[in-house]
Amino acid sequence: MTRERLYLFDTTLRDGAQTNGVDFSIEDKRIITGLLDELGIDYIEGGYPGANPTDTAFFDDRPETNGRFVAFGMTKRPGRSVSNDPGLRTLLDADADAVCYVAKSWDYHVKVALGTSNEENLDCIRQSVEAALGAGREALVDCEHFFDGYKANPDYALACARTAYEAGARWVVLCDTNGGTLPDEVETIVAAVAEIVPGSHLGIHAHNDTEQAVANSFAALRAGARQIQGSLNGLGERCGNANLVSIIPTLLLKPGYRDRFDIGIDDKRLKTLTHASRTLDELLNRAPNRHAPYVGESAFAHKGGIHASAVSKNPDTYEHVPPEAIGNSRRVLVSDQAGKSNLLTELDRLGIDVDKSDSRLDTLLADVKARESLGYAYEAADASFELLARRTLGAVPDYFDVDSFRVMVERRHNAMGELVTIAEAVVKVNVNGNRLMSVGEGNGPINALDIALRKDLGAYQSYIADLELVDYKVRILNGGTGAITRVLIESRDGEGNRWATVGVSPNIVDASFQALLDSVTYKLLTDGAPHPHAI
Repeated sequence: MTRERLYLFDTTLRDGAQTNGVDFSIEDKRIITGLLDELGIDYIEGGYPGANPTDTAFFDDRPETNGRFVAFGMTKRPGRSVSNDPGLRTLLDADADAVCYVAKSWDYHVKVALGTSNEENLDCIRQSVEAALGAGREALVDCEHFFDGYKANPDYALACARTAYEAGARWVVLCDTNGGTLPDEVETIVAAVAEIVPGSHLGIHAHNDTEQAVANSFAALRAGARQIQGSLNGLGERCGNANLVSIIPTLLLKPGYRDRFDIGIDDKRLKTLTHASRTLDELLNRAPNRHAPYVGESAFAHKGGIHASAVSKNPDTYEHVPPEAIGNSRRVLVSDQAGKSNLLTELDRLGIDVDKSDSRLDTLLADVKARESLGYAYEAADASFELLARRTLGAVPDYFDVDSFRVMVERRHNAMGELVTIAEAVVKVNVNGNRLMSVGEGNGPINALDIALRKDLGAYQSYIADLELVDYKVRILNGGTGAITRVLIESRDGEGNRWATVGVSPNIVDASFQALLDSVTYKLLTDGAPHPHAI
């Protein structure tokens, strides 16, 4: 059976750049383009040349891609000729394989936003498409607000789609710009459009304002659309765009789609998906969503003992697809709900070889459950669990000992007369008989402690030079000012590796210091730092 070709269009660098808090540099754009091209995306929208200096400079020295590199911009302005529209000329002169125009398809916007007639808007669409074809570019038309426009005036919305297609547009893309259309509506409306524009020329651009952008994309596919637009990790203005990271593996791994469609991405490339998703988050300096479908750390995480036991016998019992297919991995969580099967599976994942009859396993399991009853959360702090396990099994050197630490917080006026709060920490450590004392100053007690602890570890200093604390979470486990406090710390090294550690104490500073100590010790262990006696 011959499969139909389905095309993927990525708008991370354009629509994704409209995400609140996202500001791509040119180098960021180059890295993301490389990730998308390695993945095998058909169309990569590079941005809006002429709209801002970054996008303009990016197109002036665009990266080479296997997929089509796309420039985005507006259709011709009303009342101007093609040759007398600077924005259109900039778009056509950009170094791109294709041009994607945004065109008004809701008569309300034609009147309010463009201030022109419905007929002139159709003429602008037609002339813009013809201009792109005349410049040797493939033409795409994003019909903005198409679904709202169709509900208000179906004849005019269809006229916009028809005009773009008849003018020669390769793709007529139906945009749910406000993100409020539901899947059943999308399927009905796309089917109506497919009667005048062949599905082989129809695309869908869904926004996620009702958390249904992915569902709407599949609804459009069922109705005949053969191009899906979206972004990595669902980036986009407001609530984001359709998430290609969820769409791609569904198309490749679910038989109903895999058997029917070819998306130009093979199984080998699919294995780079998790890497691409997490690399984007690293560029944005944000923690990856642990619960993201397919690529999240928790997407294939199993906590209950019954689940873990079943998965160890047959992964199909609790996993809808193999995690390795997307470049992810299975995690069996160790917590107060864990059984011995959880423990053995997790130790095996960590590369810790231990016989299942070893009595130390019972000691470790009892210790985990006792600690979790005090407030520790090892399912969220895998590095602390690994240290606990290896210590129980006698496999973690005492790289250094902390003799004492002290923190002082002072609120005073500085030399400028401004009221400031400064924290100072002193940490005394012993490294193989050498007593070292370090002082750190920070904007808070934990920041000061972190600086002081990592300021001088003697012979181990080079191993922690690239260690960085990237996330810090505090949870009060019971009420009152004397409450038990749990602190979770996420750390990162220069190679992008991340790990989480936990500390629990009635004193928030002490809980934080426990987590900091585990973070440093874990870095030394994973980097192969020598035993103190070997220094």
